[in-house]
Amino acid sequence: MQESPERFRRFSGFVGGLRLIFDFLILLLVMLIIGFVVFATGIEHEPTGPVHAADGIAVLTGGVARIDQAMKLLADDKAKRVLITGVNRTTTTEELKQLASQGDQYFACCVDIDKEARNTIDNATETSEWVALNRYGSIIVVTSNYHMPRALAELARVMPGVTLIPYPVVDNNVHLDRWWTYPGTTKLLLSEYLKYLPALGRLGATDFVRMLLSGGKPVVPEP
Repeated sequence: MQESPERFRRFSGFVGGLRLIFDFLILLLVMLIIGFVVFATGIEHEPTGPVHAADGIAVLTGGVARIDQAMKLLADDKAKRVLITGVNRTTTTEELKQLASQGDQYFACCVDIDKEARNTIDNATETSEWVALNRYGSIIVVTSNYHMPRALAELARVMPGVTLIPYPVVDNNVHLDRWWTYPGTTKLLLSEYLKYLPALGRLGATDFVRMLLSGGKPVVPEP
């Protein structure tokens, strides 16, 4: 028995719809892969050089040498105060001092410690409140190099009028030169990239486009 033309058309339409969905998913996957490669290769590989002075320094905890680098900047008169955000609630000030090779004498006068933040979004919220309280117009952002894009995106979202000066800290245990040959580094970068994409989405469509045009970095006023 010969199938009716109508049934054949329905079947063809169904197959065509599946093909469109499949093609879209393939395109999306390709775009994600390309975006990941651009993200991974765009991370700063070398230690940060001289940095502009700012009103304050915000260091996001969780990586090697972040607090040490922030305290060195404070000791070099690059800012007035330091906010250490995301500190474990059981960590003492004395334990934090041990992470700083210099500048630990500033803890009594010029360091604020946030123990409320549990993730990068919280870090941004606590930092914005600290910036508003002190009426700062610019801050140096200290965090690991692979974490910097997401940190800047979250901070730019909640502090659109504040100048953000990135100070990425290089972790020698994260092999960025040939990251694809190191499973641990690849996994870390992929995890960070998948968290970075929603951060871009939260930043807003306009700033999202501007960040794409600027190589994935938030566009902020120059200090």
